[in-house]
Amino acid sequence: MGEDADRMPILELEDVSLHFGGVRAMSAVSCRVREGELFSIIGPNGAGKTSTLNCISGRYRPTSGRILHKGQDITQMSPNRRADLGIGRTFQNLALFNGMSVLDNITVGRHHLMKAGFLRGMLYWIGGARREEAEHRAAVEEIIDFLDIQAIRNDAAGTLPYGLRKRVELARAVALKPDVILLDEPMAGMNLEEKEDMARFIVDLNEEWGMTVVMIEHDMGVVMDLSHRMMVLDFGRKIAEGTPAEIKASDEVKRAYLGEDLAPATAEARA
Repeated sequence: MGEDADRMPILELEDVSLHFGGVRAMSAVSCRVREGELFSIIGPNGAGKTSTLNCISGRYRPTSGRILHKGQDITQMSPNRRADLGIGRTFQNLALFNGMSVLDNITVGRHHLMKAGFLRGMLYWIGGARREEAEHRAAVEEIIDFLDIQAIRNDAAGTLPYGLRKRVELARAVALKPDVILLDEPMAGMNLEEKEDMARFIVDLNEEWGMTVVMIEHDMGVVMDLSHRMMVLDFGRKIAEGTPAEIKASDEVKRAYLGEDLAPATAEARA
């Protein structure tokens, strides 16, 4: 872990609190996500996990505290500006354009990268817009191949089974070309085979595509297998942060979330 600890933090939360009237969704949450990590956020329902992602992506603005991306304070930035900086996300509830094709949904994810303006568009055949469009099409095709969705590329997103729609949403987030991708329960509602496929895609995005992944996921087997490090929330407070082995060994985590039945697994991990 010494070499990992030296890596630059790509995301930092500094005492981030989020209040909705008298409800405290987050209370002074601090953490650092290192560049190249697969970092998971876990906790019971209502612990503040999605609120944390919403604060990072700009959907919510913290009541207090700061959020840094590569050392730059992004706390007051709009979601669009954060996307420009390289922060992409998926949603717990699917946010696809159901009437549009899979191809068009993914292409929408490239929108903020398109630089050709109106004049260059008029001069399409002699300007750079034609070349730019070809580059974006190539990038979309690469994502379609990577996520193995060639067969449904022309299907309307709303007609697809749930597991495939989750994959298309991931594709659209990847099309943003993020250096940090926020995944809100990417495997929720999937069967075992679909979960295995999604887990493989997430690992490949992290290891082969070089994306830092921040993930919320309730399947503890998946989280423990995939994560480099984890943060545990309970009632909006951070109660632990560390490697999967360290989280398993935490008595406070077991009491709050994982349950005492993990004790044998913990002893086995220590052996």
